[in-house]
Amino acid sequence: MAWLDGFFAGKVVAVTGASSGIGRETAQAFGAAGARVALLARRRDVLDDVATTIRERGGHALVVPVDVTDRAAVRAAFQKVLSHYGRIDIVVNNAGVLIPATVLDLDAEDLHSMLAVNVFGALAVMQDAVAIMDAQPDGGVLVNVDSLAGRRGVSPLGGYAATKFALVGLTEALRTELHDSRVHVALIMPGIVDTPMAEQATQSEVVRSLWPAMFDMSPAWVVWAIFAAVRFRLVELAVPPGAAVLEKLAALTPGLADSVLHWGTSFSQWLSEYRASDVSTESRQ
Repeated sequence: MAWLDGFFAGKVVAVTGASSGIGRETAQAFGAAGARVALLARRRDVLDDVATTIRERGGHALVVPVDVTDRAAVRAAFQKVLSHYGRIDIVVNNAGVLIPATVLDLDAEDLHSMLAVNVFGALAVMQDAVAIMDAQPDGGVLVNVDSLAGRRGVSPLGGYAATKFALVGLTEALRTELHDSRVHVALIMPGIVDTPMAEQATQSEVVRSLWPAMFDMSPAWVVWAIFAAVRFRLVELAVPPGAAVLEKLAALTPGLADSVLHWGTSFSQWLSEYRASDVSTESRQ
């Protein structure tokens, strides 16, 4: 792409949650764009596979196994990246967990698990990333991968939405704290993306009835949003474009927004039932 024009060549990029989904696609895309990529996630064997793919395509990759819920381990991981590459230019803060449940059925332990990764883990990454990049002469870019659920709570993702609301708040506050610094902070807010995390969540019939799989977006959409945020120092990007604006407008008329969501949910349920009956009819023919 002309607008990239070698921009990422030689840059050092650390990606959390790099073992699958958005993180994996992002890491591989940065590697293909000439960046030196540090892969951060829990599963070393899967990270080794990602690193092999990047290297086979001519890129550079460093495997750094880490559990973002372990504060000391996060700090050690960033120090390993810094020691290996000498600097960190871009951090994609992407690790996340989604456990669907209605608010009335939400298990406290499940909420704790999501908070541990989506909020406290993300916070640890933010703090260490900023400390390193702010000390560099030309700073760096922190990209927090959030969710459209961080602007509007929907069932049965209330607990997940709560954690993503928290990440939005942390990101916006950090942006004001770093207003005059060398570190740029960007927020990416995708809808439901075709990833293993979404696939696992949608094993729930309730979730799948609300959001048919045919509406899932490709991770590539999110990757390009991350690229654009870094390249042009954008503050916030929704995927698909404009979706977050609609959510902000909905916040002005929450009652109307609730009704629209109800109508949309009813339509999605009808569409899922229609497709299921259509498939069943075809199988009998």
